[in-house]
Amino acid sequence: MDKNEKWLQWAVELQALAQAGLYYTEGDFDKERYERIREIAAEMVASKTDLSMDKVTDLFCDESGYQTPKLDTRAAIFQEDKILLVQEKSGLWSLPGGWVDVDVSVMENTIKEAKEEAGLDVTADLVIAVQDREKHNLPIYIHKICKIFVLCSVVGGQFEQNSETIQSGYFALDELPPLSEDKNNAEQIAMCFDAYHHADTWKTILE
Repeated sequence: MDKNEKWLQWAVELQALAQAGLYYTEGDFDKERYERIREIAAEMVASKTDLSMDKVTDLFCDESGYQTPKLDTRAAIFQEDKILLVQEKSGLWSLPGGWVDVDVSVMENTIKEAKEEAGLDVTADLVIAVQDREKHNLPIYIHKICKIFVLCSVVGGQFEQNSETIQSGYFALDELPPLSEDKNNAEQIAMCFDAYHHADTWKTILE
């Protein structure tokens, strides 16, 4: 989805307003109106994409309460001035990471994802950046997402092929493989290198 398509911004805002309304209102008629607004938002997305209405509803309208961004963590792990990337089944490469599970902290999730995707035991040492995903990565998703990049140190482990990744490797900044740019792009990888080189004085980027 294009970053500049206003319809997507409108649909996301309508869905968020409807979700909040459903959570806070006590009137049955108001609930019906908010449900309809939510349906309209889902219909907008379904009509503009190749997703079915059922799929959009599952992805877009399955939460309750006040809507907040989803969290995604990415582990930046270095060895001899090279960064660790894992290869997905698509053939593209990314920093180990994923959605923050509801029962763990950001630190715990970063450590967990590094183990699951790269086979490594790590410590989470420094928050490099907290980024609004849609300002950096395409395609735009229907959920608002905050990406958290964390500088990590290896304390043990080794790669084992798993359900998500098929291999791992360390890469210099000027020798990056094809990236899974919906998860991390060259600019974000370069930011991680910068944090690694200036870890003692690095200030977390908030954007």
